[in-house]
Amino acid sequence: MKYLFLGLSIVFELTGSSFLKASNGFTKLIPSIITVIAFIACFYFLSLALKSIPLSIAYAIWGGIGIVLTTVISVVVFKHTLDLPAVIGIILIVSGVVVMNVFSNSTAH
Repeated sequence: MKYLFLGLSIVFELTGSSFLKASNGFTKLIPSIITVIAFIACFYFLSLALKSIPLSIAYAIWGGIGIVLTTVISVVVFKHTLDLPAVIGIILIVSGVVVMNVFSNSTAH
């Protein structure tokens, strides 16, 4: 269940971030409401995941996956472009999450 909660947290974070962009600085009501609800749900499920996953590991996974998928949404939905340094940075973030989960004794396998 702990990784289900973490996954739900990531889904709600992606939803909140996407609708935050769509809210146009909280000037559009419906996207603004969805943003707030999504982030409340995001942190609720993250708090449940943190009951059994160490903070450092949960946050690394949450942040790493969130950054990658938010970038994909940004490129696909909002038509933003990435340059080479941005792609390299994302690869480094994902590599860090993989290293932590595969090689660290801090992980909760």
